[in-house]
Amino acid sequence: MNAALLLLLSLIALLAGYIFYGRFLSRRLGIDPERPTPAHTREDGIDYVPARAPVLFGHHFASIAGAAPIIGPVTAAVFGWVPVVLWVLIGSIFLGGAHDMSSLVASIRHRGNSIGEIIEENIGITGKTFFLIFALATLILVIAVFAAIVARTFTENPAAASSSILFILLAVAFGQVLRRMRLPLGASTVVGVVLLFLCVWLGLEFPLQAQSTLWLWLLMGYIFVASITPVWALLQPRDYLNSFLLFALLLGAVVGIVIQQPIIRLPAFTGFSNDQLGFIFPVLFVTVACGAISGFHSLVASGTTAKQLNTERDARIVGYGGMLTEGLLAIIALTTAAVLTSGDYAARFAAGPITVFSEGIGGFASSLGIDPVVGTSFAALAVSAFALTTLDTGTRLSRYAFSELFTHTTAGAEGHTPPAWTQNRWIVTALIVAASAALALSGQWQVIWPIFGSANQLLAALALLAVSAWLARKGQRALFARIPMYFMFAVTLSALITFAYSNLMAGKLFIGFLSVLLFTLAVVLAILAFRALRDGPPPSKGKDLESDGRER
Repeated sequence: MNAALLLLLSLIALLAGYIFYGRFLSRRLGIDPERPTPAHTREDGIDYVPARAPVLFGHHFASIAGAAPIIGPVTAAVFGWVPVVLWVLIGSIFLGGAHDMSSLVASIRHRGNSIGEIIEENIGITGKTFFLIFALATLILVIAVFAAIVARTFTENPAAASSSILFILLAVAFGQVLRRMRLPLGASTVVGVVLLFLCVWLGLEFPLQAQSTLWLWLLMGYIFVASITPVWALLQPRDYLNSFLLFALLLGAVVGIVIQQPIIRLPAFTGFSNDQLGFIFPVLFVTVACGAISGFHSLVASGTTAKQLNTERDARIVGYGGMLTEGLLAIIALTTAAVLTSGDYAARFAAGPITVFSEGIGGFASSLGIDPVVGTSFAALAVSAFALTTLDTGTRLSRYAFSELFTHTTAGAEGHTPPAWTQNRWIVTALIVAASAALALSGQWQVIWPIFGSANQLLAALALLAVSAWLARKGQRALFARIPMYFMFAVTLSALITFAYSNLMAGKLFIGFLSVLLFTLAVVLAILAFRALRDGPPPSKGKDLESDGRER
């Protein structure tokens, strides 16, 4: 099959999903452009700051993309390209897109608070506590892992280090220009993007070399500052400009594939099991992960994105459109593997899935007259830039989760005052960064990381559970959230059982017992949710607060 034809069909499917299913979700979620969003009703100049749709899309997409939608599809290609394509398209349109958009809307209807608070108001304090502890632990693991990966990347590719530093300085200046001078976004973007690619060139010309440990400490200092800095000063402009790196990557890959017309050589389907990964169910689904649906997206949507949404009208393009764009990235990543023979795929994969992707992009770029070496380096640099984005967004999300862990809003908790230090962004951020640094420097994250795929998908199931409970309270069955929730619980619980059994039998007791613990957590939260749906929601001051704080 021609890879260009596969890409064209995938683009048509994703576009149709955005037009028709996105419109359906907007109706079911009651999108109202006239309803004030928390970015306006709770604006504080630090976390709650309205952002124009293109800027917020850039932040959201840069935060959710990272390296996962590249690593997952390339790794899952061992099952053949057809199962991966089907899951990416079906998953991103009907599961991941619905998950991301409904998480975002649920958050803005709960005054911009996270999935944890939605669980408290609709399931109970116990459910919220379990969820936030799990989410916080997962976020600290993500920060530690990505910090170690970025530090190693900077050591092995000094050009990426210098370019990344220049990106940050450019973003600060860009944010000041937009905020203080209020110049037109279009003209400012043109200048910003030109300077962005100048940073790429300067990075290649003047690489910065340092040891991995030094980079790790510098990264920890950076994410501390990034987490407490007002979003308009760094987070919004940096992610907005960085998104153009990935847009350039996507556009170059699409045009390169169309011009080159490569033939898919990887087998369409290799069987229902693989010696390295196991059975296709549930392994395929937790391996592809972010390319189809990701629990981390709900933390971003209900964490930073909901606090910056200017109008509910933007929820569709930011929440749903962001997931579909990530689905396109996953299809392109798969294509870089699918155009290889089985032998070539195995040889390149031995160096890592990022190598498969980067060299594939370099090959597609050659059809545009770009040196394959330059194309490969640019692809690796773009992936590094988005890993860095995941770092500082994850740190800010961890701060939110930690503070909400000590804050209760239900009627039974009236009069509850959280300890002042738990709401202090300086203290909480310092604790998060210290825990992440300790885990990264110890190297223990390498022991825990293999279970992350299952933990991430469990987060997605729990987020859909929270949305389903919220909508049930409002008298809606919301099958668009419940069906994906049931499926993700089936995938997650099956994966955790498989993972627990294989690791316990292999004598890896820590990972085995951790799998059992996550399985138990999922079951407990599911039972709590079932009781809430059966008996009615817990008392929450007797009123349903929408995003503007008005009683409904």
